[in-house]
Amino acid sequence: MEFKTQDSTAFDDMLAFVKQHPDFEKLEISYEPTLSLSGLEINLSRRRVINNGQEIELTVKEYDILCLLAANKGRVLTYEQIYDKVWGEISAGNEKDTVGFYIRNLRKKLCDTNSHFSIDSVREIGYRFNSQ
Repeated sequence: MEFKTQDSTAFDDMLAFVKQHPDFEKLEISYEPTLSLSGLEINLSRRRVINNGQEIELTVKEYDILCLLAANKGRVLTYEQIYDKVWGEISAGNEKDTVGFYIRNLRKKLCDTNSHFSIDSVREIGYRFNSQ
């Protein structure tokens, strides 16, 4: 609510009324950041993934990769970029195999014939998240 200076007595009256009635309940709408893409919902504060209405269990790395790809929908992320962001360290040259392993697991868990999104390989470069 917003009151002008001339309405200050109205605000004081409202506060006095509320204080006289302790049974009033304070209700708040909580904001939960959610990323929604073509049947896929990622609840960022609860680390939950819902695909076509079904909750999907992901490992920490799978979840982090999915969030990174979904947040960069349509962009190609290199193996090195994914490894650097998810693992937080400089790769030792095996990032392609490591990231590829987790992408395969993500595809098995998420990408079926009913999915309206895909995790596409960009040969010798990295991956891209696409949604229809």
